[in-house]
Amino acid sequence: MNGSKPAAELLMVQRSPSLAQDKSSSVESWDLIVIGGGPAGLTAGIYGARSGLKTLVLEMMIPGGQIAEAAIVENYPGFPEGISGSELAERLKEQCEKSGAKIHVMERVKDLYVTERRKRILTDNGEYTCSAVIIATGCRRRQLGIPSEDRLRGRGISYCALCDGPLFKKRRVLVVGGGNAAAIDALYLSDLASNTKLVHRSSALRAEKAVVEKLVSKGVEIIYNTEVKRFKGEDQLTSVELFNNKTGEITEIDVDGVFIEIGNVPNSDFAKKAGLELDERGYIVVDSRQRTNVDGVFAAGDVTATRCRQCGTAVGSAIVAAIEAYGYIARPYYYQE
Repeated sequence: MNGSKPAAELLMVQRSPSLAQDKSSSVESWDLIVIGGGPAGLTAGIYGARSGLKTLVLEMMIPGGQIAEAAIVENYPGFPEGISGSELAERLKEQCEKSGAKIHVMERVKDLYVTERRKRILTDNGEYTCSAVIIATGCRRRQLGIPSEDRLRGRGISYCALCDGPLFKKRRVLVVGGGNAAAIDALYLSDLASNTKLVHRSSALRAEKAVVEKLVSKGVEIIYNTEVKRFKGEDQLTSVELFNNKTGEITEIDVDGVFIEIGNVPNSDFAKKAGLELDERGYIVVDSRQRTNVDGVFAAGDVTATRCRQCGTAVGSAIVAAIEAYGYIARPYYYQE
């Protein structure tokens, strides 16, 4: 870019009439469709719409993704006192809509066809075509995969402390996990529950030092080198069987609630079906410009094969993806294949 034109001018695109209306009136036509309405998807919607692209964001649940379930986000730039995940999600949604993007909620993508110049997307509610696609579907909660986990889900077992924590006021809870998310859940629950424990299979937490120090100051008991082996209870969770992987000792503790936060699984099933390249763990492979192995298809956020999965990195990758999608569609003079 030679700087001869203002940046705002460079980000404008004159839409061709061919992009504005599909031949079939039953099929909606868009310039850019973003699949996923978390921080990455909403940011891509903001930048796509501000570039002048007719932009649609498809979200299978409600906007915000997993960040909306966070009790507090303390490491997102611009909020020194922290901000609740739900408020951050709502602000992103409002900004996305104000920028001119359309957001469809509770609409699940079933199939994606990307071999032609015009991409085709089938959802539970209809069919769409577009010139470019950004996949920002994020991840879903990983389960422990042990006996009674599915049976007792919602009956004492939860994967969202913010959603279900208030149900366990003055009760005994156990958090499973060792990263930031698990530690933050334990902090949040310690203000509600009568007793909060955190169990982790390794000898040290992966959470940030500042978060761990808060856990200690709050009196949260951290049980290291320990794995959950069994959930007990008929219609409601009553206790948990723990296994110490250092000593081999098996113990049982009485609990009213267990909150599982052990990582995520990428929401990339339909992407694999469409022919996109995934890594061995199921994450979408992208280059430094967020391009996938298919022309006109980009990916951003936690669904991609990145080393760092944070709200800030998701937003940054979405900005790159949206700018690249604009370049792919509009072919400005500075865009390179």
